[in-house]
Amino acid sequence: MSTIDVSACETAKKIWEALQTAQEGTTQVQQSKIDMLTTEYELFRMKDDESIQDMHTRFTSIINELHSLGDVIPRNKLVRKILSVLPGSWESKVNVITQAKDLQTLTMDELIGNLKMYEMKRKKDNE
Repeated sequence: MSTIDVSACETAKKIWEALQTAQEGTTQVQQSKIDMLTTEYELFRMKDDESIQDMHTRFTSIINELHSLGDVIPRNKLVRKILSVLPGSWESKVNVITQAKDLQTLTMDELIGNLKMYEMKRKKDNE
């Protein structure tokens, strides 16, 4: 961890700004991180051999990093994104959820729980 030289700062405000910059990075660095994470979010897809839990963990990591940088994506957009990244083999389940649930009020926990139950059923049926 680098040290911050605040001795040259003439006011408490200047000290605060120096500390903030050191802690958060410059605005350009933050914007670069946001841009990179936004691209990662936009290109996000569930892998063919990936479980719902693993996919959700990867997705949540991106969302949490964006959130920590001040870029908050509305819940209903996150729900729709998850539904859009599922493989084609999940199309029937996506259609059922889309028709049966109000995507404006569906929480991420409800969606992931529903998908995990379906995943377990699929696994059992394949055995």
